[in-house]
Amino acid sequence: MDNYHITKSEELWTLVKKGAQRASKTAPTKTEITAIASEFLKDKTASLKIHKEDGTIQEERTFPRAADPRKSKG
Repeated sequence: MDNYHITKSEELWTLVKKGAQRASKTAPTKTEITAIASEFLKDKTASLKIHKEDGTIQEERTFPRAADPRKSKG
């Protein structure tokens, strides 16, 4: 399973694969990059960690949803 992170870098929000040097996608807002990431990852098996501006993790999503190791509704 690939691991991706959405983080704030200077002026843009970025989607970066763990271990990569460059962003896979960028957007001016967190809302936009989250939508772009969902579309980008929909056909992949991946984990997405969405960070707050301060760098802490706000939310984690699994793609596809069936690959989520936890059987919770959250």
